[in-house]
Amino acid sequence: MRRDTFLRSLAALAAVGALPLSARAAGANLKMMIPANPGGGWDTTGRALGKALMEAGAASSVNYDNKGGAAGAIGLAQFVNASKGDPNALMVMGAVMLGGIITGKPPVNVTQATPLARLLSESQVFVLPANSPFKSMKDVVEQMKKDPGSVKWGGGSRGSTEHIAVAMLAREAGVDPTKINYVAFRGGGEAVAAILGGNVTVGGSALTEFGEYIKGGKMKPIAVTAEQRLKGLDAPTLKEQGYNVVISNWRGVYGAPGITAEQRKALIDMVTKATQAPAWTQAVQTNGWTPALLTGDAFGKFVDDEFASLRAIMAKSGMV
Repeated sequence: MRRDTFLRSLAALAAVGALPLSARAAGANLKMMIPANPGGGWDTTGRALGKALMEAGAASSVNYDNKGGAAGAIGLAQFVNASKGDPNALMVMGAVMLGGIITGKPPVNVTQATPLARLLSESQVFVLPANSPFKSMKDVVEQMKKDPGSVKWGGGSRGSTEHIAVAMLAREAGVDPTKINYVAFRGGGEAVAAILGGNVTVGGSALTEFGEYIKGGKMKPIAVTAEQRLKGLDAPTLKEQGYNVVISNWRGVYGAPGITAEQRKALIDMVTKATQAPAWTQAVQTNGWTPALLTGDAFGKFVDDEFASLRAIMAKSGMV
């Protein structure tokens, strides 16, 4: 067989996946920074994305590194300092990280990394432990009006979406937001344990983290921060209960600082391909996520605008 004919045949076989793995071009060996402890929304998102990247053939392996604390700032600092110029490094992030940067003012900023893509959005859910003496958000708010410190709100890091929502709710109810008793946890697993153990009065987070406990009757949902009720969840919006509080969380993925434009495009193409994989579609359905793909410079502008918007909301609510 002539060499050019052989090469064309080789390419055709590879294209249809007929060659053994050793004869095909392998996907990248990616490193995924998850700046939170296991069990939370960032962890779920990062591992779902990694699975989809491998299923789509964009990655041959994905290694995960969980570094929780300071609303993601600890993981962000490690990512920025240790991954410069690395075209195979990814980091999960989202609105929570922006809120943490606004309140905590860490020495590192997300602008030091490379924006790739927004992946999804989701509203927050407030829940009570199943044995709580309160039955509704109205009961909780009435108690907060009497004694703000007596109601412990448990959720993610200071500046997280649920923290902002609580501050907005307090302001709507005529309570000084600076007097709310908010208990911040480093990950979803810690928050869940505190709620189930009765160590906080109310818990706030994404349905991703509370879904199985709501279905199992261990938590009672009493409000969502969405504009409309969430499908499959028997809980009213805060807005329909008379509180003008609507806020959503979103999550995305960043690349390392200092990568080239070509490397950035390759990573964006890989992530985009992953969001079309069956594994990602299944994760979206299972976790009740709303797909919200936005890539490249458009995503970078979105983050800048979101930072300004969150800062204004938090200032109005007495958080900064």
